[in-house]
Amino acid sequence: MVHNVTSAGRLLDLTPLFHDDFRVQVLVTSTGSSAFQDGIHELLRGLELPELPWRQAVSTPVDLAVSASFGGELDLIQGNLTVLSHGVGYTKRLGKPGAGSREPGAGSREPGAGSREPGAGSREPGAGTPTFGLSPEWLLSGGKPFADGLVLSHPEQLERLGRVCPEAVPAAVLAGDPCYDRMLAARPYRERFRRALGVRRGQRLVVLNSTWNPEGLFGSGGRDVLPGLLPRLAAELPADDYRLAAVLHPNVWYGHGPGQIRAWLDRARRHGLVLVDPVHAWRQALLAADLVLGDFGAVSYYAAALGTPVLLAADGAGLLDPEAPLARFVRHALRLDPYGPLLPQVERGIADHRPDPAHAGSVTSEPGRAAELLRRHFYALMDLPEPPGPASLEPLPLPPYAPGRTTAPLHVRTRAEGTDVVVERSAGHPPGAAGDAHLAVHEETRHPGDLDVADVITRDGPADDPRLGGPGAWADEVLRLHPHCSTAVYVTGPHDCFVRSRAHGTFRLAAEPGADADPAAYASALHAWLAYGGRVPADGTVLRMHTAGGVRPFRVTPAA
Repeated sequence: MVHNVTSAGRLLDLTPLFHDDFRVQVLVTSTGSSAFQDGIHELLRGLELPELPWRQAVSTPVDLAVSASFGGELDLIQGNLTVLSHGVGYTKRLGKPGAGSREPGAGSREPGAGSREPGAGSREPGAGTPTFGLSPEWLLSGGKPFADGLVLSHPEQLERLGRVCPEAVPAAVLAGDPCYDRMLAARPYRERFRRALGVRRGQRLVVLNSTWNPEGLFGSGGRDVLPGLLPRLAAELPADDYRLAAVLHPNVWYGHGPGQIRAWLDRARRHGLVLVDPVHAWRQALLAADLVLGDFGAVSYYAAALGTPVLLAADGAGLLDPEAPLARFVRHALRLDPYGPLLPQVERGIADHRPDPAHAGSVTSEPGRAAELLRRHFYALMDLPEPPGPASLEPLPLPPYAPGRTTAPLHVRTRAEGTDVVVERSAGHPPGAAGDAHLAVHEETRHPGDLDVADVITRDGPADDPRLGGPGAWADEVLRLHPHCSTAVYVTGPHDCFVRSRAHGTFRLAAEPGADADPAAYASALHAWLAYGGRVPADGTVLRMHTAGGVRPFRVTPAA
């Protein structure tokens, strides 16, 4: 039973537990209780399972009903009902829901004022505000528990439940966290996930994460921190040292619409920001991250549990149950000052970090056992023997290759000595950057006037693209159209490019074995080296580009 895309993501973790069992027919339905309906039916259609209208679902006897939210008329279900959290346990303090619903009033930045979404209408909840999912307001109907199973991931949740709603304790089941277990199992593939996001050797991946509340990083209590933070990160973090990705809560993504999110973050995307699929790829991005800039949402706590450094830019003061582990983490987590110099904070956040095993210990008391425990619970409610063989979850898939594209102008600082060239590229002029400067502009820049002042113009694509006539024809055209440009660069692959210099001829550049850097950066290194008086011999030469904390050698070969 799907309330919104957020809860659907957790339910997708569970479907493999019923695979290969011909005794079980799986049906899906949407409760229709969320203001955020976009994306639900597309996701359900992708499962290719029978989808019941909600009214039919509540009138159809079933052996087991599973929900990852308290939204909707769950007490009308005709069958055994189990509810589990769609986050990291139960953490948020929410006001009493309106009549006829178990969802609180909706929040400011998100559309649908007056909707029934957890987290809204509770800017100042007050000390007596109940905790969503662990209080009578959410667990009882007519004074009695309506769920046959309440899945908890840790005994501390059971302790809190016993203090505030002892009537629901008999339904509680300690069954771990399937979401976290899938991340633990995928840890060995971290480097693959990094490559999928275009993270090269020596680069650091900074993942920005926001929950959906108005007080989250994306809403920032009306202060709009994120829109100002993103261009400053692009300007202050060297482009070859850092990659940026954003994981936005599904309610942000589908509440405003993916097209609107992409439009709002267009400038950041042109600076190379990758927008991560909030259902199918956010866990892989978290495993790939070197640092998370986040808020009080579950993703920040999952990151801390994985041992990843976290800097909080919004703490959601007053929105969390103070006894929840997430609240304790938020109280003690390092803060990001979004108005101070960013690079030193990012560097310190990574360098000074020491993982705290207490965070992992608070996410689940049964690491790696969620599949076993949940399947046992589900089949007991269905009064069926479990299938033979161990229960298992689906491995996290390798996401599509989505490296992001930097089409905004880059300011390049270079220093050359012999065949060694230091290169630092950024969207702005970061303090302390030294060396000779030139401007590198992608041909697909948003502002065509940038091309008229560019020293280096770049493009990327297949060498045989018939629309461009090949790298040589394209480079000739660029140098003819833009007299100020000295060097035209056609990037033909992840490790090579074609370069035509107005004064020095035509070259092919290719990374030496083991080297890994943006070929456009190699081209800027060559541009600077030639300007310093370098000459490429007939049999070629190897230049050593210093960037991203290391040396990236590449071969320069004269081309006809």
